[in-house]
Amino acid sequence: MKNLFGAVQWAAFMIASSIVAPIAIADLFQLNPSDSAAFVQRTIMVLGIAGMIQVTAGHKLPINEGPAGLWWGVFALYAGFGASLFGSAANTLQALQAALVASGLLFVLLSLSGIITKISRLFTPVVTGVFLLLLVLQLSKSFISGMLGIGFFKEGIDLKIGALSMAVVFFTFYLTRHTNGIIRQYAILIALAAGWLLFILTGAVKPIDLSAENVISFPGIFVFGPPVFEPGMIAASAFVTLLLLTNMIASVQVAESVIKSAVKGDIKKASLKRAGFATGINQMLGGLFSAVGPVPISGAAGFIASTGFTARLPFFLGSLLVIILSFFPFMMRLFSSIPVPVGYAVTFVIFTNILGLALKEFEKETEPDRTKVVIAFSLKCGIGVMFLEPKAFAGLPVIATSILNNGMILGSIIAIFTDRLTVQIAKRRSNG
Repeated sequence: MKNLFGAVQWAAFMIASSIVAPIAIADLFQLNPSDSAAFVQRTIMVLGIAGMIQVTAGHKLPINEGPAGLWWGVFALYAGFGASLFGSAANTLQALQAALVASGLLFVLLSLSGIITKISRLFTPVVTGVFLLLLVLQLSKSFISGMLGIGFFKEGIDLKIGALSMAVVFFTFYLTRHTNGIIRQYAILIALAAGWLLFILTGAVKPIDLSAENVISFPGIFVFGPPVFEPGMIAASAFVTLLLLTNMIASVQVAESVIKSAVKGDIKKASLKRAGFATGINQMLGGLFSAVGPVPISGAAGFIASTGFTARLPFFLGSLLVIILSFFPFMMRLFSSIPVPVGYAVTFVIFTNILGLALKEFEKETEPDRTKVVIAFSLKCGIGVMFLEPKAFAGLPVIATSILNNGMILGSIIAIFTDRLTVQIAKRRSNG
């Protein structure tokens, strides 16, 4: 029974934290309601499959997969000017399918060559801490906007939605710190259900349409047409792959650290080589099923810290449940109707734990003065670009935009270089 409830909670968290991306991308490409629902269905199914592959044959940790923010950015970028490059939105989506397949192949090659293991050595505690801090800071605007109801019923701040969201936040905080272990373990599931009910009772929900053409629907492959391997798009996907690699390594290492702390003992070290290979397979599945490419989500560490769920079986069953639910269109419509502010309010608590994890990473460093330089330099650059207007990146190459438009990635890259540089300077001083 414990595994069953754990599976339901994992499934609810996976879907609630991932469903916004495919809905937003479908809207950007102006897909009709039927095609939009199918796009959401395929993406959710791929996320479930990806989680099962990773927990059984990849890193073997309970880390849920989510739509990669970088791919979300690439989709959004090409939705704006893809038609001028490829002739139509359909042709653009065909090229994006090919980009995902190419990214998957590159992931596999990097894993087989052992390069992933070498890159992982660059992720020292200070680099991982910077990555986590920037992750939380970058998402803060989305969380606050969502919790204040901006764009939910109206364009501006909705005080009623804001008050309800804060009630859900405090309730979730209370549950995740409850003295009763059972309540604490299922806090996220309880909070999601209670928050949804609260919004229903106060009339703060949008009309729900559960009607669907079919009771059961199975996803198709290459829905937008055969993949088109366009040189410029493939070059961009290669660079995105390298950035996703840093994301994957950080997510695995953070989750591994949280699990080790939760079980109060050593655990079998995750294989980044297998994780990279599995991520490659998952990227190719994203292209095959015309979905968004998945990647291990750092938020899983916050979820584990909040609930104490470290076992793999509930996660495996939760991923399986996600796959099964994706075959039922009315279930996808039901989950899509979860009020966005509720999802943000519950997830807000999870990401608060990630902020604490970042500070713990910094405490592992033995050279505080050198570490402060790395943190200050990388945070200033990473946070700085977050305040730039989107129009500032107009006219830049896709590769440059992928870095400069993502403070988390830019700051993490700068942290890696600054960390290496300060280490070398310290060595020269000690030798000189």
